[in-house]
Amino acid sequence: MRLAERMYQLKAEGAYEMLARAQALESQGREIIHLEIGQPDFDTVPSAALAGIRAIATGLTRYNPPLGIPTLRAAVATEISRTRGVEVGPQNVVIMPGGKPGIFFPMLALVEPGDEVIYPDPGFPTYESVTRFLGAVPRPVPLLEENDFSFDMVAFEQSLSDRTRLIILNSPSNPTGSIIPRQDLERIAEAARSRDAWVLSDEIYSRLVYDGEHESIISLPGMLERTVLLDGFSKTYAMTGWRLGYGVMPAEVAEAMGPLLTHSVGCTATFTQYAGLAALTGPQDAVDRMIAQFRLRRDAIVEGLNAISGITCQKPQGAFYAFPNMKSFGKTSAEMAAYLLDQAGVAVLPGTAFGRYGEGYLRLSYANSLENIERALVRIGDALERLGQKKRRAWRDSNPQPTDSKSAALSIELQARD
Repeated sequence: MRLAERMYQLKAEGAYEMLARAQALESQGREIIHLEIGQPDFDTVPSAALAGIRAIATGLTRYNPPLGIPTLRAAVATEISRTRGVEVGPQNVVIMPGGKPGIFFPMLALVEPGDEVIYPDPGFPTYESVTRFLGAVPRPVPLLEENDFSFDMVAFEQSLSDRTRLIILNSPSNPTGSIIPRQDLERIAEAARSRDAWVLSDEIYSRLVYDGEHESIISLPGMLERTVLLDGFSKTYAMTGWRLGYGVMPAEVAEAMGPLLTHSVGCTATFTQYAGLAALTGPQDAVDRMIAQFRLRRDAIVEGLNAISGITCQKPQGAFYAFPNMKSFGKTSAEMAAYLLDQAGVAVLPGTAFGRYGEGYLRLSYANSLENIERALVRIGDALERLGQKKRRAWRDSNPQPTDSKSAALSIELQARD
């Protein structure tokens, strides 16, 4: 069967592929520690859970307007006005079934075939997939370790052209946990204004910031009218399965979202929106406790990774991912991820699941218990030590035995390590 050509531009998401492999091993009796999936392990915040149950019990289960229920749109507008320091109203807000439609639908509305789309690499794989699906030209900008995994501004400015239509930002970042500093946001904003380009600012991790404050490009002069801001409830309120996100954008673009939602999903589930309304307007103490726990886990996983010979790992500033450098082991990211799953029973993602500049890295989600993270670190350390022993034995087998006394002493030392 031959599908439409555009379908071959959509790639599978690596997290789901690795999850399937891990679950297959679990079905065989293996115990797997899951550090591959990016979702909080906490229960949905109580205010949202109870509001959702109440909405179902009282019959709030019918169709609603495609752009969302008015009360939630108004609450989101109030929240964004408060947190980003801009004036937006309900007419600027679109409620969607999850965060991914907030990427897909605005790109459908704004990007033509042949337009150029700039996005981070390594970055969330949906950015590249949708760009190619629309027949646009992908322009990945590397996030390099030496730049603290922020945008390489030299590469960014070299990627700009007269055909630049959309610039995608993600801060805090998935998979690196990095944050784009304000001075770089100002340069990106100037580039967007000078080329009449749009910005899609994916801020789904905006509440999960551990060092400093969240900065949004929508807050900068002249950017409110050319930015689509994406945020949602999945990460902040542990509501991944509720499928509830939102976009904030100029009113004309928001109106264009109506037909796209109407002819695709119809509307976002009504009871889910009432749950989101309660989460947004209710007590935030559960969120504060979750963020504090994530900070503890971040510190533990980074310290533990850096204690393993051969690994270096920067401390992420936000989100809940560590992105360690594994290049010293001489294997590809995919090979390292497969090795750790098979030999250590720890599921992680290869950095190349997020683009070619992710080669040499792994993504570990610390959205798991501190106990499981510590157990995973022990398993990873043991598995990599075995890998190191195997490499040393292979080196000795491929090199003649030393004859002089100094080299003989080295050989004895290597044998003692094994």
